[in-house]
Amino acid sequence: MKSANVYRNGELVGVLTRHDRHSYEFEYDGQWFNNPEKPPVSLTMPKTKKIYKADHLFPFFFNLLSEGVNRKLQSRQLKIDEENHFDLLVATAQTDTIGAITVKPNK
Repeated sequence: MKSANVYRNGELVGVLTRHDRHSYEFEYDGQWFNNPEKPPVSLTMPKTKKIYKADHLFPFFFNLLSEGVNRKLQSRQLKIDEENHFDLLVATAQTDTIGAITVKPNK
């Protein structure tokens, strides 16, 4: 199992967890969830107390990954399998992403 914190403009939104390559979860942080002024991480994942579960990386997070040649280069340089979307996300979405969302590994 691996997990990563998801931030929006530096504020903790929730935790993304990969149990294995076919089991993912996302859960909102309690403080983020309880603040009505804070938006959902995406329109496809409205704020709710339930834990989102999927057998693949959620599309919102998958779309933070590079595509094509850039993904191949990142995979090679980082020595991460190109199909290991979770590890690529955590390695590449820590600081410089398009938009307000960053993803940082839990130690």
